[in-house]
Amino acid sequence: MNTFQKSAAAFNKIFVVVMRAPVLDRVLGRSMGILTYTGRKSGKKFSLPVAYKRTGNHVKVAVAVPDKKNWWRNFENDGGRVDVDLGGVHHSGLAVATRDDRGRVTVDIDLER
Repeated sequence: MNTFQKSAAAFNKIFVVVMRAPVLDRVLGRSMGILTYTGRKSGKKFSLPVAYKRTGNHVKVAVAVPDKKNWWRNFENDGGRVDVDLGGVHHSGLAVATRDDRGRVTVDIDLER
C-alpha cells in the first residue's frame, strides 16, 4: 500500500463515521454515500465514502484518480454486489466498473427494487 492509499484509507475511516451521524447523513447524503463491498481476494468487508449521481434506481460513481485506487477493480467484468447508504437509506445492488478510452473510470450501480 503506497502513501496515497494509506492516507486515503485513514481519511475514509473518519469520513464514514461522520457520514453516519444522523444530521449529516441527510445533508451530505444528497451527493455523498457510503459504499460497502466484500473484497474479491481478501474476503474482507470495506466501507468508503463516494460521491454519486442518482437517477431512479441507477447510481453512478466517478472514480477520481483511478490508477491510484484499487477498490473499483472489484467490480470489473461481471461486477459485484454492493450495499450503499444514500442519505441514511440502505440499498443493495450490482456494481459494474468501466474505463473509457480517456482512462476515466465509473462504477455503475443498479439498485434492487
